[in-house]
Amino acid sequence: MTKRYLSLLVLCSMPVWAGMQNLTLKDAIKILKKDNLQVKIAKFDQQMKEYEAKAVEALNYGKLDLTVMGMRSNDAGNVFGFKLQSREATFGDFGADEFMQNFGMCQGGNMQACSDMYNKPPEALNNPKARNHYITKLTYMLPIYTGGKLTEYKNIMYSMAKMSKYDTKKIRNQKIYEVKKAFYDISLVENYISNLRRIKKNMDRLENIIRTMKKEGYAKETDLLEIQARKAEVFSMYNQAKLNRDLAYQFLEFLLNRDVDNIKLMNDMAPIPRITAKMLASRNIDIQKAKLGLEISKMAIKAQEANFLPEVGGFAEYGSANNHIFKDFNDKDFYTIGVQAKWNIFNGGADKANLEKAKLNYLKVQEQVRLAKRGIALKAKKLKTEILSANTDVYNYRKQLRLAKRVYANYSTRYKEGMVSITDVLIQQSKELEVLLKLLTAKNKRNTKIFELDSLLDIEDKNIINNVAPTTKPKKIAKGK
Repeated sequence: MTKRYLSLLVLCSMPVWAGMQNLTLKDAIKILKKDNLQVKIAKFDQQMKEYEAKAVEALNYGKLDLTVMGMRSNDAGNVFGFKLQSREATFGDFGADEFMQNFGMCQGGNMQACSDMYNKPPEALNNPKARNHYITKLTYMLPIYTGGKLTEYKNIMYSMAKMSKYDTKKIRNQKIYEVKKAFYDISLVENYISNLRRIKKNMDRLENIIRTMKKEGYAKETDLLEIQARKAEVFSMYNQAKLNRDLAYQFLEFLLNRDVDNIKLMNDMAPIPRITAKMLASRNIDIQKAKLGLEISKMAIKAQEANFLPEVGGFAEYGSANNHIFKDFNDKDFYTIGVQAKWNIFNGGADKANLEKAKLNYLKVQEQVRLAKRGIALKAKKLKTEILSANTDVYNYRKQLRLAKRVYANYSTRYKEGMVSITDVLIQQSKELEVLLKLLTAKNKRNTKIFELDSLLDIEDKNIINNVAPTTKPKKIAKGK
């Protein structure tokens, strides 16, 4: 056997996928926080908000610009301005040579020269040669006083960044809720599959009994056909349950962004978290966001009030200019410093209207905070009531299931004795299946409401995370098996 053949044999014997084995809910939540794609996107949004806040804060420190500019012109005004900025302007640039020549000829009696001395445009001033001009300068502008507007804008932006953190937490908590629900859904469907296996085994035994009784003439062919038809129906339900389990695993893989072969099964009855009104007021994310929104609206009022105050800004400029870049920089440098004060006296009442709007928004957000508190409290009470109702349903369906199992066993025995028909036996089995489905549905509804109640707080219930079914051994049933 060649090495190449052995390598191919090893590759063919490897599993199609290598997912996580025996995954616990606690580990799944750790993976979710690190690898869930929606949580990652929310964190990126949060970081962008933080950088936006830093960008607004940077306005308080002013702005420093370095400008390097090169020009060439033969425009008379530009050329003279270039020379003047470079500290090279002379009287010759005004046509002094031509003036003195005309002055001399005028002294000699040339009346035309006397006229040209004052009336003829100087050639050197009006038609200069083209000149290069390079300017290098640093300009610094600083807001000295803005009436507190920049400070409030900075505070608002940092509060918005904090709001983005709450949004990230809310998305993370929602995904934790979905992971918990997926774990409990898988555990419930495994319970359902286990019960279907038990029912299928009971039907196999019943079928064998019917075959034996048929040979002895105590059962009919229709009895055998009925049990086989019922077995096919149960087998279809069994396959559908396995498909539902696979779908739950696929959703869990989507949440965790990695493959999962099997999980450590949970107790199918999640514990009820203890949540008080005080805990809701301090730990509910929606209430915290509403409170932060109230603070932001108060900052917005102060920002609008700043429009009634003057603004003061300062600037400073230092540079050098010459016909060659960086030539004689220190000898031809220049500087400018200044302060500007601006105060809007009248703008048609727009500032007053914006201030009143900000005040009304503050009052509106106050009511929104009250609404959030009352709404969350009402939701918590409603969920607790629904959980108690589901508890009652679970308790009743458990009793009904125990009764249905006993009745089915009794009818099976009576069928062997010829006291009832196979139809009667299958009817009792159908009732058992019906009650089983109602029980699992009630448990699922109960767990869903518990997780919704738990998600009202920005905490992770360790009791739920570590609540593994004490009577259920961890199963390693791969998807689709």
